[in-house]
Amino acid sequence: MIRRTIEIVGSSFKMALQELWKNKLRTFLSLFGITIGIFCIIGVLAIVNSLEHNIQNEIKAMGSNSIYIDKWQWGGGPDYPWWKYVNRPSPKYEEMKHIRERTASAKFIAFKIEAQDNIEYGGNILSNVKMYGITEDFDNIQPVEIQYGRYISDAEFNTGGNTVVIGNEVAEKLFGSGEVAIGRELKARGKNLLVIGIIKKQGKQMLGGWDFDKSIILSYKFSRNLIDERRAMPFIMVKGQDDLTSKALKDDLTGTMRAIHKLSPTKEADFALNDINDFSDAVSDAFVGLNIGGAVIGGISLIVGLFGVANIMFVTVRERTGQIGLKKALGAKKRVILSEFLLESSFLCFVGGVMGLLLVFLLTQILSKALDFPIYLSVANMIWTFFICLAVGIIAGIIPAYKAAQMDPVVAIRSK
Repeated sequence: MIRRTIEIVGSSFKMALQELWKNKLRTFLSLFGITIGIFCIIGVLAIVNSLEHNIQNEIKAMGSNSIYIDKWQWGGGPDYPWWKYVNRPSPKYEEMKHIRERTASAKFIAFKIEAQDNIEYGGNILSNVKMYGITEDFDNIQPVEIQYGRYISDAEFNTGGNTVVIGNEVAEKLFGSGEVAIGRELKARGKNLLVIGIIKKQGKQMLGGWDFDKSIILSYKFSRNLIDERRAMPFIMVKGQDDLTSKALKDDLTGTMRAIHKLSPTKEADFALNDINDFSDAVSDAFVGLNIGGAVIGGISLIVGLFGVANIMFVTVRERTGQIGLKKALGAKKRVILSEFLLESSFLCFVGGVMGLLLVFLLTQILSKALDFPIYLSVANMIWTFFICLAVGIIAGIIPAYKAAQMDPVVAIRSK
C-alpha cells in the first residue's frame, strides 16, 4: 500500500513537471495568479507580524510588569477627554517615598522629568535633543544598555553630579563616534555636562518611545538645574515584585495613590495608572484586525489563481483522456486517478507558492533597508504557505480530477 502510494506521488510529480515543461507559457500565466495571491497574503502577514513584533519589543522595553503613574491616561483619538485630565496634579518626586512605604508589591520605583532643547560641543549645536532627568531605579525598570563608558553611579545620583549618558546619534553628530565622546564636556542651557557613557544604538522606534538614540540622560537632582519640573511631563514608574501580576500591583497602587492624594471613597481618582500589559494587549487586538484584512485582500488575489490552476487541470484532463482510458482499462481504480490529478494540481500550486515566497523574501530585504527596522519572513508564514497551496490545489483540482475518475474507459480510449 505504501509502495503504491509512493508510485502514485512520483507519477503525479513527473506528469506535473512534464506539464510545466511542455506548456511553459500557459502554465506560467496560470500559476502567476497563485504567485501573486501568496505574495499578497504572506507579504501582508510578514509586514504586519514584523511591525507588531517591533512594537511589542518597544513596549516590553518600557518595563515588564510595570505601572506608569501619570496625570494623563494613555490613549488617543478624536474622543480622548483631555479636558478631564488637564487639571489633575502632576506626580511629584516626594510621592515616591510614600509609595515605597505603603506599597509592599512595588520592587523598584523611579521618577522622570524631561525637556527638549539644544546641546552644544565645540561650536557644534544639536537641536531638539531630549533630556531625561531620572532617579536611581530607572535602569532597573527601563534597561539602558551602554556601548561605551559607563552608566551614572549611585554616588552621582545622590549628589547630583553633572555626569551624562548620551545617545548613539547624539555622539555621532557631535563627536563623530561614541568612543571619542567619553570624557568630553557638553553644554546644555548654560551648564557643563561630563559625558561618561554612550547608549547602544536602538534604531528607528515605531512608537517613538524613549528614543534614546537622540537623547541624553542625567541624574534627577542635577537635571532640576536645567529643567522646569512643572512643565517637564513628570511621571513615576513602578515595577512590581517578581511573583506578582501587574493587575495586583495596580490594585495596590490605586489604594496608595488615593491615600497620598487624600481622596474620599466616593471621589473620582485624580491620577492615571497606565499598565504596560494593557497597552501590549491593545496593540495585539489592533493587529488581529490588520491580519484579517490583509488575508482577505490576498485571498481575493488567490481566488483568481485558483481558477487559473483549475483551467490547467481541465485542459490536462482533456489532453490525457486516452491515457486515463488505458489506465482504467488496465485496472486503475477511481481513487487512483483522482489522487493523481489532485497531487498534480497541488504540486502546481506549490510551485506558484514558492515563487510567491521568493518575491516576499525580496520585499522583506528591500523594506528592511528602506525603513531601518527588520521585516522578516517567519517560519510560521512559510508553513502557512504550504497549507494554503495544498488547500488551493485540492479545491482547484477536485472537479477536473473527479471528472477524470468518472470517465468510461471505452469512451475515453475511443476519444484518443
